[in-house]
Amino acid sequence: GKMSVLEVLPVFRPAMGQAEIDAVAEVIRSGWIGLGPKTEEFEKKFASFTDSGHAIALNSATAALHLAMLALGIGKGDEVLVPSMTFVSTAHAALYVGAKPVFVDVDEVTLCMDPDDLEKKITKRSKAVIPVHFGGHPVDLDKIHNIAKKHNLKVVEDASHACGSQYKGKMIGGLSDLTCFSFHAVKNLATGDGGMVTTNNKKLADAIKRLRWVGINKETWEREELVSQKGYRQYGWYYEVTDLGYKYHMNDLTAAIGLVQLAKLPTANARRRRLAKRYDGKFRKLPWLKIPVIKSGVKSARHNYVVRTKYRDKLNLFLKGKKISTGVHYYPVHLQPYYISNGFKADVPVTERIWKELLTLPLYPTLSFSDQDRVINAIYEFGKGIDEKTAG
Repeated sequence: GKMSVLEVLPVFRPAMGQAEIDAVAEVIRSGWIGLGPKTEEFEKKFASFTDSGHAIALNSATAALHLAMLALGIGKGDEVLVPSMTFVSTAHAALYVGAKPVFVDVDEVTLCMDPDDLEKKITKRSKAVIPVHFGGHPVDLDKIHNIAKKHNLKVVEDASHACGSQYKGKMIGGLSDLTCFSFHAVKNLATGDGGMVTTNNKKLADAIKRLRWVGINKETWEREELVSQKGYRQYGWYYEVTDLGYKYHMNDLTAAIGLVQLAKLPTANARRRRLAKRYDGKFRKLPWLKIPVIKSGVKSARHNYVVRTKYRDKLNLFLKGKKISTGVHYYPVHLQPYYISNGFKADVPVTERIWKELLTLPLYPTLSFSDQDRVINAIYEFGKGIDEKTAG
């Protein structure tokens, strides 16, 4: 085949082009680059895409998780149940509001939160649960919602990986109290940085809107007064600060990219699924490598492609030698120095065993079949080198 354009294959790569450049240029020319009409348009379109009543655009999913905790009134003395198999922000969010993260183990197959372990970890102090849709695979929401109802817990989905995922035919975004999305540079819908909270609860949506903009109770855009028919707006100076809010809102430059990316998302996710299927077909027969499983009844956004092998570290180095980047998602949160030194304990045997076997292979919408074949061929070559006696 023809030589790859990329000398070193990355694990993730944003898929952006002229349409995003034009959208940003248009915003710059408009003279309104802050929180404005594009952000509002992005929110409306995202709410409709996720079948949710409200979408509030923020500068990151970390901010989204933080404001979700605040809006739900979670604070000192409360416990929030989180997986350890996640990016640190999921657990940090509880700490930001003075609550305690309690680590829940994962399901061996999907690497999503294990509902049975969740139920075991609930105490009188438990107030919320933040399940993560690992790699885009939705968690068992039916079980988690039932447990939450029984124990009066709020459910905040961390859908950082799950933009475009579906659970039993319904879009992720309108199914729990709050759902948090990430538009970080490598995510399925990428704006560089950015996040979104979706909800069907107007009171929560209004609270998050206030909190995202230093506690001001009226958006600048809403405070503009129409001066002439041309639609020029005058800056109304009056506002009130009603909450101790944060500087977490999105801006129109980011939202403009988001709108273009949202329009491309179904195609990009379909391409990810196709590439993942192609990996599946080539790796299914390898006895030393486990491929990711997608359960029936769900549709994954296929944010990442995570394989499992006891030769993880050797394979990682071998691929590096072939100029193929890989990642580990994740080094468990409870093993991070900050969490250890602050005395957080975790009883998560599956997480502790499995994370040592996980390797994330290159997967992104612009990955060509010939570049994917480089990865596949390298893995076959590595497999040949494994001593037959230890294989299987």
